[in-house]
Amino acid sequence: MSSFQELKKNRSAGISKLIAQAEKASGGGGEKSYTDKRLWSPAVDKAGNGYAVIRFLPAAKGEELPWVRYWDHGFKGSTGRWYIENSLTSIGQKDPLAELNSKLWNSGREEDKDLARQRKRRLHYVVNIMVISDPSNPANDGKVMLFKFGKKIFDKILDLMQPQFQDEKPVNPFDFWEGCEFKLKIRNVEGYRNYDKSEFAAAAPFLGGDEAKLEAVYDQLFALKDFIDPKNYKTYAELERKLAEVIGETGQVLSTAENVDLQDNNTPSPTKNLRAAAAPVKREAAAAPQMATAAQSMSDSDDEDDNTSLSYFAKLAKED
Repeated sequence: MSSFQELKKNRSAGISKLIAQAEKASGGGGEKSYTDKRLWSPAVDKAGNGYAVIRFLPAAKGEELPWVRYWDHGFKGSTGRWYIENSLTSIGQKDPLAELNSKLWNSGREEDKDLARQRKRRLHYVVNIMVISDPSNPANDGKVMLFKFGKKIFDKILDLMQPQFQDEKPVNPFDFWEGCEFKLKIRNVEGYRNYDKSEFAAAAPFLGGDEAKLEAVYDQLFALKDFIDPKNYKTYAELERKLAEVIGETGQVLSTAENVDLQDNNTPSPTKNLRAAAAPVKREAAAAPQMATAAQSMSDSDDEDDNTSLSYFAKLAKED
């Protein structure tokens, strides 16, 4: 039995597994977007508005989930250099910037919290899609590509798979036969890309359910494992050295504090004191559990325009 036929046979049990994993995920590095030709990003007009229609696609052969999740960091340090790196927390390892942010957050100083917010990790999901309609670049229509997005779009996927109301039927948007198209609607809200108006269309077989066409699409799916492959991440020591260079603390051990997730939906505040990056924090790490309660009331950065801004930041970092 071919992999495509196995996909069709086992799809009925797929949505329950996806829901479980989606809930766990909502509670990736690989190549940077500026070098990865597989990544599709919607364009916007001068007013910051955009529109496209895409179809989410199932997991590629040999992979359990149709998405991958990872975190990265991107900020300019007091030295004028950029820190654009994938976070080792994506692969379950300790990360020097996560530890430094934990130390800053737990200091109890507002200027330290501002600095930690500026440097916090950013959440990304990556999936396979087919571009159904890209008015800004029609050449993309009909192509299988990768799409990177943040928490808001992932929440829409989860809401579709696990609706809140009894009269709504759960839908697996990644399913070839009973999935649906996604209408991506982008607005400019206070200077940031906003996807709140985006919505799913009614469920319908993809490509009319033509199995020959579906199998051809299935054979084009990209493996997502590279985004969380340890070989594509720098080591703790390498990241620590780069971070020290960016914030002007070359040779200094940055932190050994227990990691606390920084979770903040608000727009990062401008730092009040860049020198706080190098300021030692006298409060002991033992105070972290008490401060963690406050930190957990926030959520990871969900900068919806990361597909655009990260590309720019990464180019700057490459020039360093």
